[in-house]
Amino acid sequence: MKVRAVFYPAGKSLGQRTISVESQGQDPQYSKFIENLRWSVDNVTFATLHTVGSNDNAGRLPEMDTEYSDRKAANIQWMKAAFAKARSDGSRGLVLMTQANPFFENHDPQPWKNAYLNRIAGAKGPEQTQPTAFDDYIATLAEEVESYAQPVAYLHGDTHRFRIDHSLFSRKTNRRFENFIRVETYGSPDIHWVKVTIDPAEPMLFRFDPQIVDANVANHRAK
Repeated sequence: MKVRAVFYPAGKSLGQRTISVESQGQDPQYSKFIENLRWSVDNVTFATLHTVGSNDNAGRLPEMDTEYSDRKAANIQWMKAAFAKARSDGSRGLVLMTQANPFFENHDPQPWKNAYLNRIAGAKGPEQTQPTAFDDYIATLAEEVESYAQPVAYLHGDTHRFRIDHSLFSRKTNRRFENFIRVETYGSPDIHWVKVTIDPAEPMLFRFDPQIVDANVANHRAK
């Protein structure tokens, strides 16, 4: 609770120039989840979702499963609310930010999985995908994007691999949503960062530029 009290002041962000934010904690039903925030900049809706790595804290201890179940219900409601807000505001697009990698690849249609694994000598995928704690998130996300035509960016960390891709599939067509982009930022030992720019001139609204920290490069180059 101390972390929440320090880093989530009511109604505003941190930083030298604070902005107004809405918190899911304002809803009595979800009062614990003040870290789920939403705001708008340049007519783009932003929202945070409290999902965490290592299977979202599920499957370890009974009390941890209870925590996960309650938080997942809040996260899914907040995700739906973010899409609803973006629609009602006529937003140019939506940005969802979280920590955990939800492993979109687990939900690729089987032909796409086979096509990927066939490029790796000796690799063979499982005959049946095992359930994970993130399945309901991805199902909800796909359902919302199916009826939302504006650009959606999903930003996360967790597995320490910089990548930008169209990682979400339509359940109706088994094709990737062109208006959905996943960005995973750098992580140890590759300590760099990604600059995100809102540019209405861009077809996908967002531009993502990797920012390489010279002191942290693999070959130790110096200026």
